[in-house]
Amino acid sequence: MSAQLFLSSTDATPMYRQIVDQITARVIAGDWAPGSALPSIRELAAANGVSVITVKRAYLELEHAGVIVTRHGKGSTVAESLDPSRARLQGELLRQIDAVLITAERLGCTNAELQDLIANRRQQGNTP
Repeated sequence: MSAQLFLSSTDATPMYRQIVDQITARVIAGDWAPGSALPSIRELAAANGVSVITVKRAYLELEHAGVIVTRHGKGSTVAESLDPSRARLQGELLRQIDAVLITAERLGCTNAELQDLIANRRQQGNTP
């Protein structure tokens, strides 16, 4: 499994998001089989010229999306079972959340205000 990804510093997409998207795409395409070990966080960071923190954030998102499984002291592996449509939807949701957080930051919204906005929208029935 190659640790080399195609990351672009000129792309407006954050580096961690590029890592998440590319690893998810490789897993969904079957390039990285279930149970196979991923490069270590340090190895992936060094191979792609990004910080360890960036890769760690990407791996955490991948874990939350169910794309990978991380075991302390053992590293990260591709999840044994993956629902491709769920992984894609999870990735899309995370991109939209990132956009919402950027807008909320520009507006000066606190976390509590943002949570209230979301709760109110749900109560109004403005979500499917």
